[in-house]
Amino acid sequence: MNEPSGRTAGPRQPAIRVVLMPKDTNALGTIFGGIILSYIDQAGAVEAHHHVPLPGRLVTVAMREVVFHSPVFVGDLVSFFTETLRVGRTSVTIKVTVEAERSTGSGRVKVTEAEVVYVHVDRNNQPVPIPPAPHSPNPLSPGPPPALPGREGA
Repeated sequence: MNEPSGRTAGPRQPAIRVVLMPKDTNALGTIFGGIILSYIDQAGAVEAHHHVPLPGRLVTVAMREVVFHSPVFVGDLVSFFTETLRVGRTSVTIKVTVEAERSTGSGRVKVTEAEVVYVHVDRNNQPVPIPPAPHSPNPLSPGPPPALPGREGA
């Protein structure tokens, strides 16, 4: 069952934004992929917590379709944008898109994207249902009647 997060529309804002430093580099001098994966996990958790408010516990169970499109360099300002793809009974799937603003001023580039699955757990790390969102309509109610042709907005 897909559910919107209930946040208002507006300019796209990242879940997190970081500047990558020399300590984050691999042997080739670019940012180590594991650093990017760690930030993807954190950004996805920020989005997932819109569905499981703190102090609710979420654990990462899968990272799917991680694609590294372009390298990240020291000094790049890296933004992690998130979108809820699916809210299930105990899990939530988040898409994370990573963009880098080059420190050279050459623009913004999509560098990585991934899907991350989180499961809501109790203190014993057992899966528990995600509470229904307070703004969610009753799935059993018939909803508003369909609009008549030519009467949209009336």
